[in-house]
Amino acid sequence: MTREMIFALVLGYLFGSVPFGFILTRLAGKGDIREIGSGNIGATNVLRTGSKWLAAATLILDCLKATAAILLARQLFGDPLYHSAERYAAAGAMIGHLYPVWLKFKGGKGAATFLGVLIPLLPIAAAVYAAIWLILLLTVRISSVAGMAAAVSAPVSAFVLKENTLFPMLLGFAGLVLWKHRENILRLRKGTEPRIGSKTSSTA
Repeated sequence: MTREMIFALVLGYLFGSVPFGFILTRLAGKGDIREIGSGNIGATNVLRTGSKWLAAATLILDCLKATAAILLARQLFGDPLYHSAERYAAAGAMIGHLYPVWLKFKGGKGAATFLGVLIPLLPIAAAVYAAIWLILLLTVRISSVAGMAAAVSAPVSAFVLKENTLFPMLLGFAGLVLWKHRENILRLRKGTEPRIGSKTSSTA
């Protein structure tokens, strides 16, 4: 790993580790999001503060922080480091969101940030991801199901599009999102996973 790759990884981590759900709820006077609902810093739990605008802002910013990290790495490093740098930045952003040092490595579940990774790297996969996520949110209304299904679609899209260099990384990211949803999976198996709008709704 070169110095440039390390820099891109650290850059991505710093962007990804910004806990917008935590920051926005504090600034809005809603208290510590970690003490509300599921305790997660993601948009669905932010929605439990009663503010749709805060939840929407958290979702958008958690998504765009990954996009920004990748685009910045793309600008900083030209050929032949272009593709490697943006992928290290993507990895850093995902890890930073899931395990932010500022919150003792207890971060979000990665669905929004994963979308932000796809937007600059594989726009078609990002469109598929967003469509699946939105459709399931509107129909099934279980945030974890929508987030996990969308995450799984990313490596599938890469495979179908024959993006062989991106496929392993996206498969790994999907695995991380599923791992962060392990408690949700257990609740789904028991039939106790709440739907969006219920008082115990958990975030994807």
